[in-house]
Amino acid sequence: CILGTHHEKGAQTFWSVVNRLPLSGNAVLCWKFCHVFHKLLRDGHSNVLKDSVRYKNELSDMSRMWGHLSEGYGQLCSIYLKLLRTKMEFHTKNPRFPGNLQMSDRQLDEAGENDVNNFFQLTVEMFDYLECELNLFQTVFSSLDMSRSVSVTAAGQCRLAPLIQVILDCSHLYDYTVKLLFKLHSCLPADTLQGHRDRFLEQFRKLKELFYRSSNLQYFKRLIQIPQLPENPPNFLRASALSEHISPVVVIPAEASSPDSEPITDLVEMDTASQSLFDNKFDDIFGSSFSSDPFNFNSQNGMNKDDKDRLIEQLYGEIAALKEELENFKAESARGAVQLRGRASELEAELAEQQHLKQQAQDESEFLRAELEELKKQREDTEKAQRSLTEIERRAQANEQRYSKLKEKYSELVQNHADLLRKNAEVTKQVTAARQAQGDVEREKKELEDSFQRVSEQAQRKSQEQAEVLDTLKRELAASRQELQVLQGTLESSAQAGAEQSTRIASLEQERDSLSRAAEQHGEEMATLRAELQQLQETLSRELESSKMELETLQTQLRDKESGEQALQRRLAEEQFALLQGTAREAERMVQDALGRLEDPAHIGCTGSADCLLSRTLAASECVERLRDAHSKYLSNHAAVGSLLPCLALFAHLVSDTLLQGSATSHVAPMEPADRLLETCKQCGSEAVSYLSALQDPGTVEGADCSLVTTCLGWISAIGEELRPKGLDVKQEELGDLVDKEMAATAAAIEIAAARIEEMLSKARAGDTGVKLEVNERILGSCTGLMQAIHVLVLASKDLQREIVESGRGAASPKEFYAKNSRWTEGLISASKAVGWGATVMVDAADLVVQGKGTFEELMVCSREIAASTAQLVAASKVKADKDSANLCKLQQASRGVNQATAGVVASTKAGKSQVEEKDSMDFSSMTLTQIKRQEMDSQVRVLELENQLQKERQKLGELRKKHYELAGVAEGWEEDG
Repeated sequence: CILGTHHEKGAQTFWSVVNRLPLSGNAVLCWKFCHVFHKLLRDGHSNVLKDSVRYKNELSDMSRMWGHLSEGYGQLCSIYLKLLRTKMEFHTKNPRFPGNLQMSDRQLDEAGENDVNNFFQLTVEMFDYLECELNLFQTVFSSLDMSRSVSVTAAGQCRLAPLIQVILDCSHLYDYTVKLLFKLHSCLPADTLQGHRDRFLEQFRKLKELFYRSSNLQYFKRLIQIPQLPENPPNFLRASALSEHISPVVVIPAEASSPDSEPITDLVEMDTASQSLFDNKFDDIFGSSFSSDPFNFNSQNGMNKDDKDRLIEQLYGEIAALKEELENFKAESARGAVQLRGRASELEAELAEQQHLKQQAQDESEFLRAELEELKKQREDTEKAQRSLTEIERRAQANEQRYSKLKEKYSELVQNHADLLRKNAEVTKQVTAARQAQGDVEREKKELEDSFQRVSEQAQRKSQEQAEVLDTLKRELAASRQELQVLQGTLESSAQAGAEQSTRIASLEQERDSLSRAAEQHGEEMATLRAELQQLQETLSRELESSKMELETLQTQLRDKESGEQALQRRLAEEQFALLQGTAREAERMVQDALGRLEDPAHIGCTGSADCLLSRTLAASECVERLRDAHSKYLSNHAAVGSLLPCLALFAHLVSDTLLQGSATSHVAPMEPADRLLETCKQCGSEAVSYLSALQDPGTVEGADCSLVTTCLGWISAIGEELRPKGLDVKQEELGDLVDKEMAATAAAIEIAAARIEEMLSKARAGDTGVKLEVNERILGSCTGLMQAIHVLVLASKDLQREIVESGRGAASPKEFYAKNSRWTEGLISASKAVGWGATVMVDAADLVVQGKGTFEELMVCSREIAASTAQLVAASKVKADKDSANLCKLQQASRGVNQATAGVVASTKAGKSQVEEKDSMDFSSMTLTQIKRQEMDSQVRVLELENQLQKERQKLGELRKKHYELAGVAEGWEEDG
């Protein structure tokens, strides 16, 4: 086949033959076709892909067909066909890749066109391609019994043979994926490629395990040398790790024969074959004169081996040694060639990386040079602006400094003037005190002179009057003289003090004169400063006047701009309203056209169903609600006309469609409902036309209301509900089969759930420790018990149903009994579905709890939901059962067991939750008073939020239960039964 595709440069002949083969009826033939087609895509002519693309849809249909067969070659053929479709799609999108995927690093770079986006997309496509290869690998291995030597059997070799092509593809895809990921990590941040790394690690582990398992099979050891992947995956976060990567090379020996025709031989057979080959060559060279084997000397005349025999044996040994050395030399040469090719690919990768880094550095340097020039320009502009700003600031600062200096000088002069006034007051006080002291001294002097005169006069009178006491008087006179001397000394000291006071007063008067002169000088300086201050104030007033004038000019410009904007807004509002008028006019024309078609005789032959009418009415009602919201937004903000126009167009379309559908439905309805439906449609159309007309008038656009349209649509919907055909969705003849299928599906779902719980329990024991392991074991153990109890309940329910059918059907068949009791049958089906669904949801919730992603409350709710579903199943089963039935007692016992198991799940979940919460206890020892107060306020806010959320959720739960009961009543026919 491969040579034929190269001879005719295509695969037309191949496909013409394949189209006549019964591939859809023979799984083994389809498997071998996939193998041959895979080899053609790899080694055939390049036009094989072009000629095969047209059959891609047929291969997909065949894959889906074989996928329904779960045993034998069915799943294998389905997965292999998906792989071939993926391979064709990959090579179609990436025509640079040959069928055998052999490319150099330069060709790989050219395939991505040196664009990081192309490399990113190419990596994703290679991941998908490799995923399909690994799926086929794993499916083949899982279909084989590895406990026996399956690779030496014909059936095992038939399944293993295509894996040689898969191994060749996987080695190249793995190598290219590693190189592309290193290239992407050199251009993109690591966080962006996190998904790529995770997907690569998963495929790396699978591919490593599959290569290892394949290399241990005897079948592959003879035909192919499978490479082994490194112990650890490459570290893409380290660019130098690319040099450590060795491309896996698959070696196929040149002398390997066909795996389908070559049997496994032992060493004895190989030795025999080599012996016969050498004998034939010896006969051809030297000829043979014997009728039998000439070298079988043991059988001729009983002779012993001679020198020729020993020579021949020696030659045999040398030939075997030379063959062995030749094989070793070939193997070493192959390994050396592989190493050299790997080294060459590494050097090419390093060279490409260096070139890429060089180009990247050049781009960065050019970008930095452009940025530097731009920064220089910005710097020059900034410097100019800075200089002008500095000059303005310097002038303002100089004015401020001058003003502050003048202000400081003025305050200093005022302070000096106040000090001088205080000093003048003190000097005046001192002069007044000195004058008072001098007056006191003069008064004392006068008093002393008066007393001296009085004493002298008294002494004279006494000397004259009392002579006898002359001695006493003399002594008194001496004493008086002494006293007088003392008084005179005191008078002299007082006179000196008065002189000193006079001198001091004179100096103070001189100081007062100097201070008065200094005050006059300060007054002159103050007058000068007042003049400068007045000059500065005048300058400031002129600047303020100029600023006011500029401000008035700007305000005038602003008012002009605002008036212009108002004019533009008015014009925009007018254009928007004109657009609204045009849209409303077109919508009104569309609705009027629908109303006109209601009376058109050509429309009488159109018919429709009530279900289609209800769907159109529902869509129109939803559109009316959106139109009401858009209309209210437009009234509050006329700029929101963009959201109103699409709603108007959709409103006109849906209303027109509803009117036409209502008219078509009335043609097949009874007379009275048909007339009511037609009149309601006409009224709805007229109300819609009135509403659209109101939107076109500026005076009535605000008062336009579409509530009447909603009311009419509600009437149409009510009439459509009346016209809906009553009956069951399932034929009554199929109810019996459906009951058995649902019960079997429920039992299968429970078994699957129990298996998943056991798997989760084993994973938890292998990966968890401590408190987490204890909690997970307790929860999963209680879930296992619940699954077992539900399984017992389902079996008991089956037995009871069988007893009910056998006792109640009489001569009729079970299907007729189920059809006769259709309401009871539907209850059983609904209860079975609820039990199976609840088991699946509870296992998912338990899985999330074990992984730490779910909540304990969700698991408790699921277990309680299962208890409710099983109660529904028990109630539905025992409706028609005999109250003394043994199977009914068994079912009630099983129901109590389910309730106990549900309580166990809730209890274990609560215990696990409390244990986890105790482990994560709160510690406030290291918090301050402020932090604790802050946490207390946050907790109070959180409590209020949770209480509000709890109240809302309870209201929502009540509404959901009410709606559930309504829907369940409609489905079960409670209203009809009533």
